Amino acid sequence: MRTIRQIAAVSGLAFALAAASATAHAEKISIMVGGAAKIIYLPAKLTEQLGYFKDEGLDVEILSQPAGVDAENELLAGAVQGVVGFYDHTIDLQSKGKEVQALVIFGQVPGEVEMVSTKASATLKSMADVKGKTLGVTGLGSSTSFLTQYLAQRAGIPSTQYTLLPVGADNSFIAAIKQDRIDAGMTTEPTVSQLLKMGDAKVLVDMRTIEGTRAALGGTYPASSFYVQRAWAESHKADATKLSHAFAKTLNFIATHSAEDIAAKMPKDYYGSNKDLYVTALKASLPMFTKDGKMPADGPETVLKVLASFNPSVKGKHIDLAKTYSNEYVSTVSTASK
Repeated sequence: MRTIRQIAAVSGLAFALAAASATAHAEKISIMVGGAAKIIYLPAKLTEQLGYFKDEGLDVEILSQPAGVDAENELLAGAVQGVVGFYDHTIDLQSKGKEVQALVIFGQVPGEVEMVSTKASATLKSMADVKGKTLGVTGLGSSTSFLTQYLAQRAGIPSTQYTLLPVGADNSFIAAIKQDRIDAGMTTEPTVSQLLKMGDAKVLVDMRTIEGTRAALGGTYPASSFYVQRAWAESHKADATKLSHAFAKTLNFIATHSAEDIAAKMPKDYYGSNKDLYVTALKASLPMFTKDGKMPADGPETVLKVLASFNPSVKGKHIDLAKTYSNEYVSTVSTASK
């Protein structure tokens, strides 16, 4: 028969081994999101809320920067292991000698909307009217600046004939519209629905749907995604796979649940005192998300076409699109969800 001392010793050893095991596999992974409250990046926080990171045995920290280009810089500096941002950064970075790879595609379209100030809407009726105007973007070098320049160029207006002003997202974007610092600008939900409800802006170009995106850009445009440095993915294949599985399960959750169900899972500070507006914004945005996290077949070519049309870093460069994304990490995901 065991003595109390023996039982205590065995229990203590078991506890120590369990703690050591948990520490060994729960190394913190930091993911920077280019504006966590944006609905285009909803899967990042929703995955945390659903407990899918923990289900995979991961300790994940979600951080937020207002612009995707800032998140990208954090990744390249090694301050974070992954970024939730636009896929087009992987192409832009490859042209500069940086190997970054999207492992999970969240959005098959940008989910971006070019909003025109109500005050400017009488004279600014399409992107062909932006000559001499000030256009808001989240940050210079961000995906919103890429897309804005392409839309203007496609309408015959070169970048020398308008001004790009970095104004961030969410409340800072709304303030820029209200204070007349920008005539128009590119933003996402729920900011779009907020501006429409307040009557401060109108929709100029809508890229929340496949139809609207094809009309604006000429094809499917994979946008919000989870990307990492390629070397990190190859040296941390287990973690990269677990992260991809967690995100893919969330995308399946989004595809199989209502906007109301999804909103109920989000922290209150994401919708504040107006949950109905958040649900409305969600409903307008749900068609943008992929169901399985895989890259749309025609996506990379469309994004490359857009970037190569004006981005001096990409124009004329050979880009190996196969290295900018991988479906390998999500290919084994079960469609079962909670």
